[in-house]
Amino acid sequence: MEKFATKLLRYVVAWALVCLAPLVYLRYGENIVVSRDVAAINTTISSTIALILGLHISRQLFAFPGTRRLTQGLWAVFAGFVLVAAALLLLRIQYSVLLFAYSLGATAFLAVTWRGLFTSRTRNNFHLVPFGDVEQLNDLKDVTLVMMERPELPAARDASIVADLRSDLPPEWERMLAAAALHGIPVYHFRLLQESIAGKVKIEHLSENTLGSLIPDQSYKEIKWIADRIGALLLLPLVAPVLLAVAIIIKLQDGGSIFYNQRRVGLGGKPFTIYKFRSMTMRERGDGEVRDAAITQDKDKRITPFGSFIRRYRIDELPQIVNILKGEMSFIGPRPEAIPLAEWYDSELAFYSYRHIVRPGLSGWAQVNQGHVADLDAVDFKLQYDFFYIKYFSPWLDLLILLRTIRTILTGFGSR
Repeated sequence: MEKFATKLLRYVVAWALVCLAPLVYLRYGENIVVSRDVAAINTTISSTIALILGLHISRQLFAFPGTRRLTQGLWAVFAGFVLVAAALLLLRIQYSVLLFAYSLGATAFLAVTWRGLFTSRTRNNFHLVPFGDVEQLNDLKDVTLVMMERPELPAARDASIVADLRSDLPPEWERMLAAAALHGIPVYHFRLLQESIAGKVKIEHLSENTLGSLIPDQSYKEIKWIADRIGALLLLPLVAPVLLAVAIIIKLQDGGSIFYNQRRVGLGGKPFTIYKFRSMTMRERGDGEVRDAAITQDKDKRITPFGSFIRRYRIDELPQIVNILKGEMSFIGPRPEAIPLAEWYDSELAFYSYRHIVRPGLSGWAQVNQGHVADLDAVDFKLQYDFFYIKYFSPWLDLLILLRTIRTILTGFGSR
């Protein structure tokens, strides 16, 4: 009860600083009758919704690994205000730009100085039940792992218990786990912890998603398909000047073709033609070179100087907005592979074809965590990221990937 009261007090104080303070200032500082100031009232209501939405988004994002960074927390909070601002503009609701800007600034200030409000305080003090395959967790970083010696409840307040729940545990250890659950101490299956911290799903067997099915959430799949096409339709006019400038430079560079079209494997394993700006020199290839030519190596000599630039900042991928409009791709999803590579990987890696259960994307969970890969071992590693995305397929994971894609583009992470 005390913990709930403390948390509630934090939310009340945050709301007072972000939303109520401007009204108090207007009432007593500027001698304005607030109850009759429609813009001020609308702004207060809008800021309240934006604050709640930002808190909800940040909490959802922090359920995934690799998100405990201040910059990503700020982006998550700002997302709530951006969505509300868009609604105000579309609905033509009268509001105060100055007050709304203050609320956004105050929220950013709280996110920096009072990080506990905007981050999920998950427990990272894990006590391992010493049976089964829990020793696989020893490779995890940034977490505290304590191997339990006796079937006694841990004394630490932030403790969680991790066990291989599929192994045959002695009766006294099973009773301890039941007692832990009754006392509110979280008990996790070790595989869940491994996936959550590492952001990968081990490919020892096909793993069900959070709905208990091998098939991702179909309702969100349809919503995402519609949102992707609307987003592509709105984005295309904005990037048209960039597309034109890049096309002219590529043409002037060597007089060759502007675009590089390649057949790749898409949703359901069906092939489609992907569009990219050409970033490499043009040359004829023999039949035996098809698969090797589809692999981009480190410091590949085929890449032109301008091609290196557009690859680093992912500008060469912009024509794929057309693929999204055609319904062949999504903004977020596993990257589509060239057909020769996909056939090779499928013959060598079990369950590889399962990654085709969702639409391929411009950016994906593997890209923001690992970058470009080519050799078979690295692809096996990358596939674990793809399976994690499919298992936890949701708008929150897509939003997290979108935020991390911005960082990836700005830093050139993983490009070749």
